[in-house]
Amino acid sequence: MNTLNRRQWLQRGSLASLIAITGGAPKLAKATTFQPRPILPDQPVRLSANENPYGPSPKVREAMIKHFDQACRYPRTYLKQLVTKLAEKEGVTTDHIVVTGGSTEGLKITGMIYGQGGKEIIAADPTFQALMRYAEQFGGHVHRVPLNDRLEHDLKAMENRITSQTGLIFLCNPNNPTGTLLPAEQVKDFCESAAKKTVVFSDEAYYDFIDESDYPSMVELVKKDANVIVSRTFSKVYGLAGIRIGYLIARPDIADRLKEKVVAFTNTPALFAATAALDDPDFYRFSLEKNTAAKNQIYQTLDDLNLEYIPSQTNFIFFKTGQHIHDFSQKMLQEGIAVGRPFPPYYNWCRISTGSLQEVGAFNDALKRVMG
Repeated sequence: MNTLNRRQWLQRGSLASLIAITGGAPKLAKATTFQPRPILPDQPVRLSANENPYGPSPKVREAMIKHFDQACRYPRTYLKQLVTKLAEKEGVTTDHIVVTGGSTEGLKITGMIYGQGGKEIIAADPTFQALMRYAEQFGGHVHRVPLNDRLEHDLKAMENRITSQTGLIFLCNPNNPTGTLLPAEQVKDFCESAAKKTVVFSDEAYYDFIDESDYPSMVELVKKDANVIVSRTFSKVYGLAGIRIGYLIARPDIADRLKEKVVAFTNTPALFAATAALDDPDFYRFSLEKNTAAKNQIYQTLDDLNLEYIPSQTNFIFFKTGQHIHDFSQKMLQEGIAVGRPFPPYYNWCRISTGSLQEVGAFNDALKRVMG
């Protein structure tokens, strides 16, 4: 599915528009058969990890079962087919692609490479910490730059931190945990400029959820041979968080350096799962549709309770509770809802994943009770 059609569909949002764009009702009818994991009475509703409860899709499950006999084989035997598909999807050659055990492995090995030996990493704060924490384990020094008053990356302040010791700049865009998205031209200009001084890492785990038309991926800079690394994952929109597969896109010489440090890699069933996921546009569209519907339901409840929140470009929402997250999370857990972890220094804010519509309904009811 090309970027333009995805963005158009998200903007229009309605069921009727989806039918018009995808060419008729049969595909939509098929997509509506996807079912989330049911709510179990003895377990909390898990809205704490930005997971997609509708996956893996039936096509992905079928592919994994069909090829399960190959699980006795080492995964690199089956790597080429997926890498070829990913290269075609991203518009690069296969030597730009590095497959990893979830995008987190890609983040960690990058942090190790570009942070070791006392090199400096520049990142927003708060943001997703895997790369920075791993860099610190190998002697890296991290400059954590506070978000601006809109809870966005402060790109000017980050640029001012660049020195001859800067090994890498990390951008999570859209940002986790705030769900904010940097202005398209601003982030592109920043990355182009910064990549002339150091390496820029663009974490695009939530790129698929962006509803801004024609929003650029920093893969476009990779195609220009810039010092840019982009990470993507199958954990979110494709619903494969437990399968552990992601990938990096980088200039071939950078990609080769990254490949040398891959530790866990992924597994054979995951390779078949990811390949099938790329061939399943029905589930992709369905996931985006359900995510939009779930966000709208949460927005309505937050509006009703007069709670401040950040409009999100992801599959989660960051909202202000007015109470410490430790207290709030315990109250919600008593109501059967698991919410996101603390994100210092925003201790009176909470990150809530969208989940299924049934799970979101349970969250909304619980939130109303907790907030009185």
